[in-house]
Amino acid sequence: MRIDILTLFPGIFEGPFSHSIIKRAMEKGIAEIKLFDIREWSQSKHRNVDDYPFGGGAGMVMMIEPIALCIEEMKSKTNYDEVIYLSPDGELLDQKLANRLSVRKNLLVLCGHYKGIDERIREHFITMEISIGNYVLSGGELAAAVLTDAVIRLLPGVLNDETSALSDSFQDNLLSPPIYTRPSDFRGWKVPDILLSGNDREIANWRHDQSLERTKKCRPGLLDE
Repeated sequence: MRIDILTLFPGIFEGPFSHSIIKRAMEKGIAEIKLFDIREWSQSKHRNVDDYPFGGGAGMVMMIEPIALCIEEMKSKTNYDEVIYLSPDGELLDQKLANRLSVRKNLLVLCGHYKGIDERIREHFITMEISIGNYVLSGGELAAAVLTDAVIRLLPGVLNDETSALSDSFQDNLLSPPIYTRPSDFRGWKVPDILLSGNDREIANWRHDQSLERTKKCRPGLLDE
């Protein structure tokens, strides 16, 4: 999978993409992530990428020209399955959406900033808008990092145990069951006996029941879906 990210602040991604799962995926050649600074497509001597909104109002707007030139050049070189804009207006990112995107080959992700992007970019270039939650961030970079992590960890070969992703929360609209590791007795706080029994079928049933109970208690709305 290839993910190209268009941003005004590529340095923000250095931390998230230099460790753990994403780093491993890139080292294995399973995923390729490229960052592109939108300022490189600015036609201004000072590399300006924002301007005041028509009609007045607070804040600045990312200009259409640098973004359009950038996207057009990227599309001339790669056939993208989706051109994604991170936006509060978008489809809420959930496990089903991450699963859906994980089978794509090429994604182009645009990170907005300031008050947002010129609406004409959304009208003529964007094929999908995604939100990571009902709140506002300073820019789309952190949301793009979240989206990238959620998708890449699902790719075959990324996780050491490929069945691990199948038991994640939300894969079947249930939260994950409680998990434990050694020691089995710490300060008198003991691991449930069933997990030490070695009976795989009973353990699987227990975990399913625990997932159901936890979902009913913490996120009952998931069961309605």
